[in-house]
Amino acid sequence: MGTHSPSGYDRAAVRSVLDRARSEGRDALTAPEGKALADAYGIPVPGEALARSADEAVSLAVELGLPVVAKIVSPDILHKTDAGGVEVGLASPQEVKAAYHRIVDNARAYNPEAQIDGVQLQQMVGGGQEVLIGATTDPTFGKIVVFGLGGVLVEVLKDVTFRLAPVTPEEALSQVGDIKAAEVLSGVRGGEAVDREQIADIITRLSDLVTDFPEIAEADLNPVFASASGSIAADLRFVLDFDPAEPPRRFSRDEILSAMDRIFKPRSIAIIGASNEAGKIGNSVIKNIVDGGYAGAVYPVNPKSDEVYGYTSYTSIADVPGDVDVAVFAIPAKFVAGALEEAGRKGVAGAILIPSGFAETGETELQEEVLAVARRHDVRLLGPNIYGYYYTPQRLSATFCTPYDVAGGTALTSQSGGIGMAILGYSRSTRTGVSAIVGVGNKADIDEDDLLTFFGQDENTNAIAMHLEDLKDGRAFVEAAREVVPKKPVVVLKAGRTSAGARAAGSHTGALAGDDKVYDDILRQAGVVRAPGLNELLEFGRALPVLPAPTGENVVIITGAGGSGVLLSDAVVDNGMSLYEIPPDLDEAFRAFIPPFGAAGNPVDITGGEPPSTYEKTIRLGLEDPRVHALILGYWHTIVTPPMVFAELVADVVAQARKAGINKPVVASLSGDTEVEAASAHLFEHGVVAYPYTTEKPVQVLGAKYRWARAAGLL
Repeated sequence: MGTHSPSGYDRAAVRSVLDRARSEGRDALTAPEGKALADAYGIPVPGEALARSADEAVSLAVELGLPVVAKIVSPDILHKTDAGGVEVGLASPQEVKAAYHRIVDNARAYNPEAQIDGVQLQQMVGGGQEVLIGATTDPTFGKIVVFGLGGVLVEVLKDVTFRLAPVTPEEALSQVGDIKAAEVLSGVRGGEAVDREQIADIITRLSDLVTDFPEIAEADLNPVFASASGSIAADLRFVLDFDPAEPPRRFSRDEILSAMDRIFKPRSIAIIGASNEAGKIGNSVIKNIVDGGYAGAVYPVNPKSDEVYGYTSYTSIADVPGDVDVAVFAIPAKFVAGALEEAGRKGVAGAILIPSGFAETGETELQEEVLAVARRHDVRLLGPNIYGYYYTPQRLSATFCTPYDVAGGTALTSQSGGIGMAILGYSRSTRTGVSAIVGVGNKADIDEDDLLTFFGQDENTNAIAMHLEDLKDGRAFVEAAREVVPKKPVVVLKAGRTSAGARAAGSHTGALAGDDKVYDDILRQAGVVRAPGLNELLEFGRALPVLPAPTGENVVIITGAGGSGVLLSDAVVDNGMSLYEIPPDLDEAFRAFIPPFGAAGNPVDITGGEPPSTYEKTIRLGLEDPRVHALILGYWHTIVTPPMVFAELVADVVAQARKAGINKPVVASLSGDTEVEAASAHLFEHGVVAYPYTTEKPVQVLGAKYRWARAAGLL
């Protein structure tokens, strides 16, 4: 793949083709123009020539070498096959001549107004495996490249993979191996394997082409015939858009951090709409800020009261004597723009917009007006339509919900208020330590990439878990995630798996890109761990900071119950990990501790009737052997080893190992009577991720930690 050399591209040739199309008011290229683009970027295409008469077609066909394919060339006919404008396998001069007349007649009948430039003759290519390589402009992520099996299969199986353009040669190669039917490319039933590097090279070149020329809205190379000797793009289709949508405003990292530092670590807060009346949002907000233990200055703003909750109240934020970092708005939507104008003049860094009644109810113009005021004064907006936000290191509960004070390392964000409440209740019931809980609501301004940028460098945060329905600027999110993932895990619950791609259904590539799969592939490319549901988002957020990172792929199960061992083994495979094939010397060492009717190998089955010492010795052996990288424990309730005895013993063995510098992830599944609940909680508090009544959940958490560790380059 050393042929990939951006310096070798003929950008001037592409520019002149696109400028001509623009001057003629066209949004698609003809086949010869498509070939000119392919040639300029080194994308291999068959030899071809344009014939303007039947006689010229015959002489060109003989020159190219029979058999040939003939295709209508018209800027007005995009789908050539539908117009009867394609004939293949023309093997003699007579066939070429007759086909020329038929194709032109069919095209005239299909669209009498069409401009016909002639008939393109192309060397007949075939053999090998048909694949599709494409690029499209995604509303969330911008330019993305697409790879899948070609021909009719792509529409039936939708077995395609996506990457953010531009891709590196390594990313393109991983994309080729990422389709479900990747085995087909390795040669099936004695067939030759295709040259994957050659396919990856075409993907890389196409991704560079659409990156260099953003007006190429879509590109379809379908089919590309891939074989052991190389790949050739038999058909090219380019759709243009010279008037793309305005991208969202981007802030620099420094701009984001200077605003976020003042929002999360404010020296002073004004509550606009603070109230003495119980049941009012403005009353809940000031109570939570004060009762939550916030130590900075608190300024209620309420023209009708001299004092709110024991604090001097001001008629307007303009009357507040000192500087104000954050203004929390608890007033009806229609008054927000006017009050924000005053807050902006006061120099606030962040406006926390709790009220609803903006874009979520169709009041888009009102929301845009508020954003325009904010932009004028360099104020960043959180919301509108949110429950507020919490930042435990500052004992800050700027919310109308209940205060939360269990400090820890997980930052949680949600687009929905209802999900925010679930996060709050769950955190309370499991005593999850959080650094922050943040509502983003309508995301008029501050969104996930701003928050990722802040939490990525926040010394109080060691994992970030986000619920989102959409991303405003997917590319900015990916850039932020790539910065953060090497340092700490980012978990995302993406809601809404339906297709948004109907608008682009004019092309294979566009229609395929409307899928949830785009988010899936690109979030994975960014190293983000995707949670399948809300419970997993919350569990990953709580558990990932507790587990040390693995340093290798060798997972060992130690269980007191054969049945658990089987289910745990299934869960290991389901979650993308592999059971270590235990070498003979380690096997013998395990056997020394377990009864003769137990089973060594992996899982190590110590059987149910064993005393605490058997658990202790086998777990210690697993921790101390450097070839073992992670342990999964399966416990079941017996009189010989009761649940709390097991929990205390495991916590001790793990603590001793960590003291000796052995930091391996250990997870546990406990089955038994209700006493296993307290035992699981004890383990969790002592750095072992443990759950009662489930074999799936502890392994799922370990799998998430592995997905992150691979993305962070730790394995």
